Amino acid sequence: METTRQNKVARLIQKELSDMFQRQTQSMKGTLVSVSACRISPDMSVCRAYLSVFPSERSEEIVANVNQNMKSIRYELGKRVRMQLRIIPELKFFVDDSLDYVENIDRLLHS
Repeated sequence: METTRQNKVARLIQKELSDMFQRQTQSMKGTLVSVSACRISPDMSVCRAYLSVFPSERSEEIVANVNQNMKSIRYELGKRVRMQLRIIPELKFFVDDSLDYVENIDRLLHS
């Protein structure tokens, strides 16, 4: 069960990361990266961010690239939220494949 504070911090991080990725992917034509969810640990030290990537064929490659650049992303996030958060959580990025799962179920039901 997440506390109200955890939910607020997770929403703040999700909003800022979404904005950061939107600005970064403008130069990559035909690719869209969005932050579908953020989950933060009870001690506010670790944030798990789930990325939805379109087209989904490139999702593993893009999430691996994001994880390699995690330190610079955390630094940029820290500059954006330094007035709201005292400690910037460690970031971990994962592929959000829920849309692919729903699409697969839909395809199976209609065949």
